[in-house]
Amino acid sequence: MKRRERTRQLIELGGLVQKVGLIELTDDDRAVLLGAFLAVAAKLQGEEREQALTLWRRRGRRAFQQE
Repeated sequence: MKRRERTRQLIELGGLVQKVGLIELTDDDRAVLLGAFLAVAAKLQGEEREQALTLWRRRGRRAFQQE
């Protein structure tokens, strides 16, 4: 991945964190955010991967549509 593409991707992902209010909800506690992301990653490595992806994809699409 080129540097410019990676920078854009990181900015967009940070925007999602901000959009859902995680910064305020965690008082910008990076350890809490990392712990939450680790929990998501663990779920995606488990047997419930497909169910989680389906659920989260639906929720995400609805949220984008409500904008």
